[in-house]
Amino acid sequence: MVLSDEIMQVLQQGSDEEKELLRLTLQAIHQKRERSSAYLSGFMGLSGQFIDKDTYEFRIPITPFMMNSIGIVHGGIIASLADSTMGSLVNKSIPDGSGAVTSELKINYLRPGIGKELISRAKLVHKGYTLVVSQCEITNERGQKIAFATSTFYVIKKG
Repeated sequence: MVLSDEIMQVLQQGSDEEKELLRLTLQAIHQKRERSSAYLSGFMGLSGQFIDKDTYEFRIPITPFMMNSIGIVHGGIIASLADSTMGSLVNKSIPDGSGAVTSELKINYLRPGIGKELISRAKLVHKGYTLVVSQCEITNERGQKIAFATSTFYVIKKG
């Protein structure tokens, strides 16, 4: 069976969850093309903003893509969300011509990832020339704390 036939079969006979996964796949492809972001960012629907001068935020809907086998958000997705939020903040706070990569990530899972939305907020803890430390709190739409993370980023010169 060719890919287009498989896609049509899912569109015609698939569950709502399977159709949502196809939609998320297209979203990931479009976001990669438009922003040169990672496919994972597109699957998660990452689009961030500063909510004040010190806090960067991602708000994402909980989708079937994120779920583990027991029906809660997979811990790796939560860790990726924290890393992406902190990394976005750090990369927006360093000089042009530089980039930052994660050199350490610590996460505490506080309760199951359930609800309709995850809200991830990051703040800087320390900003040096080569190392930047940040922290992140992830909650659901009801304000329940899902996870707390800290990370160290190594700043490098681009190209």
